[in-house]
Amino acid sequence: MMDFTMISTYILIITVLVSFMAFNNQELRHKLIFNPFIIKKKNEYHRFITSGLIHADWMHLIFNMIVIFYFSFTIEGYYLQLFEDKLIAKYYFLFLYIGGLIISDLPSYFKHKDNYYYNSLGASGATSSVLFAFILFQPWSMLYFFGIIPIPAILFGIGFLWYSSHMSKKATDNINHDAHFYGAVWGVVFTLIIKPHVGLIFLNKLLSF
Repeated sequence: MMDFTMISTYILIITVLVSFMAFNNQELRHKLIFNPFIIKKKNEYHRFITSGLIHADWMHLIFNMIVIFYFSFTIEGYYLQLFEDKLIAKYYFLFLYIGGLIISDLPSYFKHKDNYYYNSLGASGATSSVLFAFILFQPWSMLYFFGIIPIPAILFGIGFLWYSSHMSKKATDNINHDAHFYGAVWGVVFTLIIKPHVGLIFLNKLLSF
């Protein structure tokens, strides 16, 4: 049962609903998608956020929602433990997520702002932020690669960053690897900014292996 006191619940529900509507409505999809050229020309900066509410297909949506289900609720819970003011904690979590959407797309914006044909969509930048915030708290937790192969979170994170950087340079597919990379970095940096003590938690757990 979903906890409706958690912001993660509303992020999950809204993303699923908007993605479903956009699957069947190309006009809506066009209005929400991340297109740097249109953002620059028409100042439609909302696309940095709305593009995270739509997805290419059901598999794309399901993958990101799985990450939200398993990690967003956990990170929101950690934030609630870190701050006495629970409302502030929820605002911080919301800023982590929305900031992940925006920060992760900034490199693509500057790279493609003169390219009318470049589009990007999906919550991957934000979900990468949440995932890497989780790695800060639980570096030795087991993540399951492809849902099958167990791998320590810290090793998964290192591999994820290397792969995202490598594939971004190759640019041989239609995946926005920059969003994955910079979203991940944002998740770590933002969490350390609002609570530097988390860095000590990370080091203690990392060295306790």
